Amino acid sequence: MFSDAAEKQQAHVTRLISDLRTAKVELLSAQCAADRLRLRYSPQDIVSFGERQTLERAIASVHALSRYFSQVEAQLREEEERNG
Repeated sequence: MFSDAAEKQQAHVTRLISDLRTAKVELLSAQCAADRLRLRYSPQDIVSFGERQTLERAIASVHALSRYFSQVEAQLREEEERNG
């Protein structure tokens, strides 16, 4: 029925969808954790009492996620414009 290439493509798409759904849940969890911090502690308290290396790594992760999802958003907007 399907060619080997088509089957591989379908498996790839299925995996991508699964990975995206998993990432969505994990990102929501991270957002909830950040919201808990935001509601409990001021930025000044976090800077004053938090472990610097932990803060720097968290900030680096957030920046990397922002860059990646900004690229995805730009592609999404281009796709929307093409499909009108």
